[in-house]
Amino acid sequence: MSKYIIDSHAHLCDSRFDDDRQEIIENLEKDKVKLVIIPGTDLKSSLAAVDLANKNERIYALVGTHPHDAKDYTKKTRETYKKLALDNKKVLAIGEIGLDYHYEYSPVEKQKEVFIDQIELAKELDLPIVIHSREAFEDTYQILKDHAKGMKVLLHSFNETWDDLKKYLDLDFYISLGGMSTFKNADNLVRVAERVPIDRVLLETDAPYLTPVPHRGKRNEPKYTHFVAERLAKMRVEDLSYIKEETNKNTMKFFSILV
Repeated sequence: MSKYIIDSHAHLCDSRFDDDRQEIIENLEKDKVKLVIIPGTDLKSSLAAVDLANKNERIYALVGTHPHDAKDYTKKTRETYKKLALDNKKVLAIGEIGLDYHYEYSPVEKQKEVFIDQIELAKELDLPIVIHSREAFEDTYQILKDHAKGMKVLLHSFNETWDDLKKYLDLDFYISLGGMSTFKNADNLVRVAERVPIDRVLLETDAPYLTPVPHRGKRNEPKYTHFVAERLAKMRVEDLSYIKEETNKNTMKFFSILV
């Protein structure tokens, strides 16, 4: 019976963890969190994620530029990501990358250009990609269909419809579910959770954001992944330990983690 959980996406390098980051890491065993994967959102956070991963056994890192920061992405950024991935076994994927049309902190065309370039980088490195997509399903799907077919692709913090997910499943992609799946207004995710094949699902927090019920309003933390697992078990009417075992297994498989 599995009591442990893996948080496949937590921004532990965020400044909101500056006062107690190491304490959270030291408590992972007590909190029954097996591993935490930290994504990069820009060059600075990618470097910090790799540094933290190299110092802590339970931490792994991703490197990449988030669509918000696409305007700052350069050839030098790309080369640094490549070197980080080649030099550090604890770098598991390129991420989080993608499109965000909600804020448009970076111009849409620049977002697309940087997204595609980082997909190509992942191909060069034979690494998976972790995707951020907000209010940009059609363009995200088309770019992934055109450029990432046959790759390991994870749609992080999935919040689209079942019909959207079917299109991704046809491409053999994965999704990760987080705190949004516990929200009262998440009707779309109830349908997704009930129908998605369990072997395509990972769990995450996206800490410090999107804190699950019953802790909404507080800073999110890796230990709250347990609440996401509990919600998924209820929605699927399946045993909690089974949900934890299967999603942990999926995370290890997707990222090729050997522990």
